[in-house]
Amino acid sequence: MFWFLLITMVVVVAAVTLAVVGGGDGEVLPEVAPEQLVDPLPTARPVDRADVEALRLPVAVRGYRMADVDDALVRLGAELAERDARIAELEDALAGAAAAGHGEDEPA
Repeated sequence: MFWFLLITMVVVVAAVTLAVVGGGDGEVLPEVAPEQLVDPLPTARPVDRADVEALRLPVAVRGYRMADVDDALVRLGAELAERDARIAELEDALAGAAAAGHGEDEPA
């Protein structure tokens, strides 16, 4: 009985192995084209919150594709720097207007 079970187990393992490997008669799987960034950040207008939330970076073998991540981060960094500069400019203008407004309100 032991020999029957052992031979049966060997036959089953061999059959499963051949089924998984394909028996060597099948064609080799074709190479899959690497994923590309389908919907990059818009170039014709400033990036908004919906663009960032909709951004989906393609996955590579060892994580995300570095070039796509770098491009997205450079673009977002440039947008943030531009907005920070604009905010600072507007705050300076507001502070100047407030200072000019206080100077005119004082009696002479």
